[in-house]
Amino acid sequence: MAKIKPIECPDAPAAIGPYSQAVSAGNFLFISGQIPIDPQTGTVVSGGIEAQTEQVLKNLKNILIFSGLDFNDVVKTTVYLKSIGDFQKFNEIYAKSFQNDPPARACVEVSALPKGVLIEIDAIAIEK
Repeated sequence: MAKIKPIECPDAPAAIGPYSQAVSAGNFLFISGQIPIDPQTGTVVSGGIEAQTEQVLKNLKNILIFSGLDFNDVVKTTVYLKSIGDFQKFNEIYAKSFQNDPPARACVEVSALPKGVLIEIDAIAIEK
């Protein structure tokens, strides 16, 4: 049976509800949806979809590094956009983090996200 361990990375925003930032289960890491909160200030970053996407990816990266992984270990992401009209700008920034063998991905428009943010991304990674 796989050992399940909650992950709490100090360089990513603390969970704002009854969930863990991430959970390690066997060789898998399941990262909860990350929104564009600066973990140092606890506030949502300003600057539109570009700045918010960069912060979300930074939060994901910090959780991955804390867990001994990186973007190359990500096998699946789910992206939630407040407006699908932001897809092109988001995609340009996202592509910089996943240049080699990008993971499987779903991207959907949603009616609302926590704290009124424009984007949220969750991820699944595997220790190779």
